[in-house]
Amino acid sequence: MPLLENIRGPHDLKALTQEELAALAEEIRDFLITAVARTGGHLGPNLGVVELSIALHRVFDSPTDRILWDTGHQSYVHKLLTGRQDFSKLRHKGGLSGYPSRAESEHDVIENSHASTVLGWADGLAKANQVQGRADRHVVAVIGDGALTGGMAWEALNNIAAARDRPLIIVVNDNERSYAPTIGGLANHLATLRTTDGYERFLAWGKEVLQRTPVVGQPLYGSLHGAKKGFKEAFAPQGMFEDLGLKYMGPIDGHDAEAVESALRRARRFHGPVLVHCLTEKGRGYRPALEDEADRFHTVAAMDPLTCAPLIPSRGRSWTSVFGEEMVRIGAERPEVVALTAAMLDPVGLTPFAEAYPARVWDVGIAEQHAAVSAAGLATGGLHPVFAVYATFLNRAFDQLLMDVALHRCGVTFVLDRAGVTGTDGASHNGMWDMSVLQVVPGLRIAAPRDADQLRAQLREAIDVDDAPTVIRFPKESVGAPIPALARVGGMDVLREGEDVLLVVAGAMAPVGLRAAELLAERGIGCTVVDPRWVKPVDPGLPGLAARHRVVAVVEDNVRSGGVGAAVAQALRDADVDLPVRTFGIPEAFLPHAKRGELLADIGLTPAEIAGRIGAALARIDVSRADGVRAGAAKESQG
Repeated sequence: MPLLENIRGPHDLKALTQEELAALAEEIRDFLITAVARTGGHLGPNLGVVELSIALHRVFDSPTDRILWDTGHQSYVHKLLTGRQDFSKLRHKGGLSGYPSRAESEHDVIENSHASTVLGWADGLAKANQVQGRADRHVVAVIGDGALTGGMAWEALNNIAAARDRPLIIVVNDNERSYAPTIGGLANHLATLRTTDGYERFLAWGKEVLQRTPVVGQPLYGSLHGAKKGFKEAFAPQGMFEDLGLKYMGPIDGHDAEAVESALRRARRFHGPVLVHCLTEKGRGYRPALEDEADRFHTVAAMDPLTCAPLIPSRGRSWTSVFGEEMVRIGAERPEVVALTAAMLDPVGLTPFAEAYPARVWDVGIAEQHAAVSAAGLATGGLHPVFAVYATFLNRAFDQLLMDVALHRCGVTFVLDRAGVTGTDGASHNGMWDMSVLQVVPGLRIAAPRDADQLRAQLREAIDVDDAPTVIRFPKESVGAPIPALARVGGMDVLREGEDVLLVVAGAMAPVGLRAAELLAERGIGCTVVDPRWVKPVDPGLPGLAARHRVVAVVEDNVRSGGVGAAVAQALRDADVDLPVRTFGIPEAFLPHAKRGELLADIGLTPAEIAGRIGAALARIDVSRADGVRAGAAKESQG
């Protein structure tokens, strides 16, 4: 008899026998493979946390006890165990989110899908429990070894360790991977803990890192430094964690349900911070995932679960692949060009560059702030670094971009993949803020290419800049056909000519703008469509071009507040060009998960909507002018 369909909430797990739990785990894996293959989503991470998720919900009483996930893409099993088993529209409009969602369930807490934040959340919730006398409530933070490469996690650990009487359970889901294999000193440290006699690297890591850790680091380093015996004889790994203020349990086989549950029950009884170290296998139970060395099927598109063939044919080349290929060509011509990524070498298209020039690329882990500062150092040292990152994740490194890169006039190129509306990954993956946030950075230049040819050209133009940061942004979709320019005015490309409207299109919104111009032409309204290419700073020739038209409209895949439209309007005011400016962009709202095209339609970024609103604006201007003429005539007749 199927077990999963009878699980309506965590309480239904309590009475199951160990044999039934093992059967449930296999049933869940079969469900995930079938369901996620149908819709696409994060498959590998969830196959690895089945037993862990079951154990968490058997030991703790969610939602009274808070179970937190970092990052939430590994929460599919959690969703199934908390009564959400309709995966038919997973990550699609009207269906389940691919991440925890408070709108879906009281069992979900953190919706943010940016890594390394969970320990800060847990620290705050544990403090809130303590202040309000809720001693019967527990806080459990599940964090992957990849997320532990982020500096925020260590800031939180330092605070958690400082309060040894405050209950908090940290579960390290150690699968040796974030997207790809986890790298760096922490990865080596966890690898050491996976062995029985490999303490040497662990203690070397501790000596190097912990002496710089506030509160607890210096006393611990003193004990290490003064040890007379060899490190291996003097310390055990669990002793190191306990010196940090964390009781350590593990390593534990994360697929041994009884062992995981037993460890969690012991941790639950402890009246202070506890770290439970679980070893799991990403892609567990699905051979194609285990054989995928790149990322163990971290994310899959809709596919046949037997053959893994895609169900939806590719719509063409991606922007990411165009960038990756051009980087390889540039690397061959310019040995000073190097690359950085934050745990996403393949997703941002740098794998070919890494294969061609392995000594010139660095994956720094989930550490965007460090990547930006390291890039400043690389530039100061005579190289030109290209930091490729999802647009939404650049938000995390804004201070470093401003104060380390821009202030020091470092020639660093930031390549923002997944810019604008991304769609199915939900609110925190949309890259819709960069053209607003970055407007305030002195000297920074932003390029928004409209097609593959412009991406190649503008990437080279950006790398030629050695005295300021440059940014290239492009969306998550297939790159379309080339869009030729009729002429160039200053640094801007004129794509269509007309007399009534100057339509400024930013980057990948060029096809939308051109189609809107065609619709307006059918109504007798002529449009000049211009691609500024570099949207920051505003081209000095734009005000003069605008002055030859009746109205200016700007179309951008970015929030309207403070973006390209605002910059264009300011440039016109500064040049005393008194024209109405209409901005079409993303509203100030966190967008739900849906396909990119669906979201663009919902927020009015379609050719028909844009043309309709521009036409209405022109009609109001004509009415206003006619009223003014009539009023003037009446006044003259009265005189």
